[in-house]
Amino acid sequence: MSPIERQFLRHPSDMPISYSLREVVADHSDYLRNIGEGGLCFRSRIAIMPGTGIHIEIPIAEPVFEAEGIVVWCREGGDSYEVGVRFEGIDVEYGLRMVEQVCHIEHYRREMLEREGRALSGEEAAMEWIQKYAERFPH
Repeated sequence: MSPIERQFLRHPSDMPISYSLREVVADHSDYLRNIGEGGLCFRSRIAIMPGTGIHIEIPIAEPVFEAEGIVVWCREGGDSYEVGVRFEGIDVEYGLRMVEQVCHIEHYRREMLEREGRALSGEEAAMEWIQKYAERFPH
């Protein structure tokens, strides 16, 4: 396991992610696997060569999180690929932390609907999640 893989935190893997490759004129949509200080990992339907420049968008909150990165690893995982992306810059790190929290809140909202039949708004889910889990959220 490379050092960058260990920086990723486990969190819901059902959040949408969009990306475009600098070397290829194409846009793709797949699903985020995990996110951490140094970057993120997502499932892709196509293999992406390490060293490829990539533009990431995670459209689960306004404004949409956008960042430039470099693919650092890609490995086959069944019928898809897991792709590791490294970002740089202090603003990106702050943005990734915010996206991670929003992912947890969105997952919580979906979980409450499924488990308890409660349809929470994004704001209601955020307030409940913050009260229950924010203190334990990794720094």
